[in-house]
Amino acid sequence: MQELYNLNIERAVLSAIIFDPEIYEEVASYLKPKDFYLPFHQHLFAAMERLFEKEQPIDEEFLRKELQKEDKFDEIAMIEVLSANPITNTKAYVSEIKAYSNKRSLVTLATEIKKLTIEDDLEAIDVMDRVEQKLYEITQESVNDDFKASEKIAVDTLNEIERLKALSNSKLIGVDTGFENLNDKTSGFGKGDLVIIAARPAMGKTAIVLNMALKALERGEGVAFFSLEMPAEQLMMRMLAAKTSIPLQALRVGNLVDDEWTRLTSAMDEMSRRKLFVDDGGYATIHHVRSKLRKLKSQHPEVSLAIIDYLQLMSGENRSQAGRQQEISEISRGLKQLARELEIPIIALSQLNRSLESRENKRPMLSDLRESGAIEQDADIILFVYRDGIYKENQIKEKLERAKAEDKQSDVEKYEALYNELKRREEDETELIIGKQRNGPTGTVELLFQKRFTRFIDKNPKAAPYEVIFESGDYDTSEGKVEIPPTI
Repeated sequence: MQELYNLNIERAVLSAIIFDPEIYEEVASYLKPKDFYLPFHQHLFAAMERLFEKEQPIDEEFLRKELQKEDKFDEIAMIEVLSANPITNTKAYVSEIKAYSNKRSLVTLATEIKKLTIEDDLEAIDVMDRVEQKLYEITQESVNDDFKASEKIAVDTLNEIERLKALSNSKLIGVDTGFENLNDKTSGFGKGDLVIIAARPAMGKTAIVLNMALKALERGEGVAFFSLEMPAEQLMMRMLAAKTSIPLQALRVGNLVDDEWTRLTSAMDEMSRRKLFVDDGGYATIHHVRSKLRKLKSQHPEVSLAIIDYLQLMSGENRSQAGRQQEISEISRGLKQLARELEIPIIALSQLNRSLESRENKRPMLSDLRESGAIEQDADIILFVYRDGIYKENQIKEKLERAKAEDKQSDVEKYEALYNELKRREEDETELIIGKQRNGPTGTVELLFQKRFTRFIDKNPKAAPYEVIFESGDYDTSEGKVEIPPTI
């Protein structure tokens, strides 16, 4: 049976640190106390860490005092460490210790699986979730890449330039957003980007990402969709409405004429062959998303986009131990790391704070993001969906109700006519506000929302570049940065 530790190697590394304390920091970047097998070696390495933090010497005398404080000093074991043969290739020895540590972790996990399955009598899905989590922790601890050397960076950069040249000078160098005007401003979503799309309720938060997903599917790409609010069938229904130009309400009740049934059947046949993968379980942690998306990407490399609807419905791994802001920080950071690992953009929908409703200018800004600090820091692109027509409808409705309460018949007739006119409009002008873009300008993209089909389209495709520039979410109208359309 193969040994799961090597005490001579452990002693050699610890001895090397005592005789040359300058190497401690490099060793500590790879190893933790638990990576050592012998308990005394664990205590000794932990004592080195404490001395380093206190900027005290890491030598025999100070280590002895530090360990004696906790009654963990072992004279014989210390002599064995100090008597170890000197080594020159510390990195190779450190790698061996880490490899043994990982093997022991796997053995411990195997024992834990047996306990969870038989003694604790947990459901299979709970056992598998725990196993995946522990495996990921072991994997993460075993990965510790060095700096990239200049030579490799230069080669990788040249390859990227050649890839861009092959696009025939196209402005689109990332994943197609599905909207020409947005592509012009962003050059597409970058591989590894975390994209946040935020809006207040009724603005089409979900509809716009479904449009993006539909365009990706039509290009033959794969899309992963984590739906925490809506079942997969409802998502498909909305996509079919956008694709076939059949009103969503007609699809909901099955009230279709012959021509619409023909279009629906054709679209359904096409969609059944597309690579859309929906997780609509209604529950997700960052571990859950990470595990499922990794597996899906390995099975279907054509997956080029992942969507999460929405971020605030996700749970952190340590919910009982952390506040909500820390939880959101863990989630957003985890999504960003996952996007980079899988080299695909991840789009997460996000809520906005209600406080913006009290402002006269209700266009969102970065500070309106709920739990905004971590999200704003981790996101590469932040987009806000804003439809002024929603607020105009609400304003007219309020005036109508007031006129009815005050029995002002002429005002009632006027506001009823205005309200009905607004409700009858088939298209709503929409602003897609780029509140943050790590590698590009901020500004506004104009879209049209076709209500009956829950479909967004470009307004004036290939329009001239936008003029409005927002700095760090500052939409201060006193400086003339934003021209606000008149409200009714």
